[in-house]
Amino acid sequence: MLFPWQQQDWQRLNAERARLPNAWLFIGPAGTGKLEFALHLAQSLLCEQLQADYQPCGHCEGCRWFEHGTHPDFRRLSPQTEEEEEGKEAKPGRKLPLIKIEAVRQVIEFAHLTAHRAGQRIVVVEPAENLNPAAANALLKILEEPPQDVLFLLVAQAAQRLLPTIRSRCRQFPLSAPSAGQALDWLRQQGVSNAEAELAHNGGAPLFDHDPALAKLRSQFIDGLGLPTFASILNLAELVDKQKLPLAIPLGWLGKWLHDLAGLSLAGIVRYHPEQQAVLQQLVSRCDPVALMRCQDALQQLAPFGQHTLNTRLQLEALLMDYLKIFAGGRQG
Repeated sequence: MLFPWQQQDWQRLNAERARLPNAWLFIGPAGTGKLEFALHLAQSLLCEQLQADYQPCGHCEGCRWFEHGTHPDFRRLSPQTEEEEEGKEAKPGRKLPLIKIEAVRQVIEFAHLTAHRAGQRIVVVEPAENLNPAAANALLKILEEPPQDVLFLLVAQAAQRLLPTIRSRCRQFPLSAPSAGQALDWLRQQGVSNAEAELAHNGGAPLFDHDPALAKLRSQFIDGLGLPTFASILNLAELVDKQKLPLAIPLGWLGKWLHDLAGLSLAGIVRYHPEQQAVLQQLVSRCDPVALMRCQDALQQLAPFGQHTLNTRLQLEALLMDYLKIFAGGRQG
């Protein structure tokens, strides 16, 4: 499936089909459809009854296999959860951050097989920057000497984290982000309530998991940050603890709030919470810039442990106490 803002990118790519590389590297911001674009291209290349504009037909045997995730000439390489590796039901918040070498070795074996449908074999790697060092080096070797009729489609939002040698072996293809109007129209068509605020909170990227219950909880959390007192901080930690949320979720909420505090203080810019600009402006007048930077540093130190569920409340309380220190009189109440 292509999104409305990807039509020009699709035309641009189609103009290069006559000289397809052995590997593409699709880059662009998170939440804008890079993976969907790569998968659409993969299905197009495996479709046996291509339509106009190189669109996959959706009903041939190749398309049916692809849509069910069973096409014998397609592999998708991405991080697995611990539960997926062990054949158990996956639990929220337990996704491992890296693609391991064992998975790359399986893909290398697949790449050296003969195609089942006498066409190309396609490998999608996403997010490519999450290859661990051993996996990245193994993938580099096959990119340097790719088997015939094998196409690698790498997807990355932080391409600078990839090995320079991997980047040099791929044809880079920057994908367009939607305009604010395109993103907002698409969200409204999907029935997302309060679409404008949700889009702002997600940095202008329209592809996010919209959970109304979680959005309501986030709103309560933000309201508490807008009234920083000792009592409100304890209430926020209790609110998160009751919902058994991974620490990463409130860290994300707080990180965006701190970003807006700093942006408003330094440049008069609010990115994530435009509907809270008046509240943020009042807080900026009480803000200690040094304490703000310390709080941001403390948040960054906790970020690698965001998926851990142990002592979530204690860690969040400690971080929110740092938040209180940003404001004069913030410990009152």
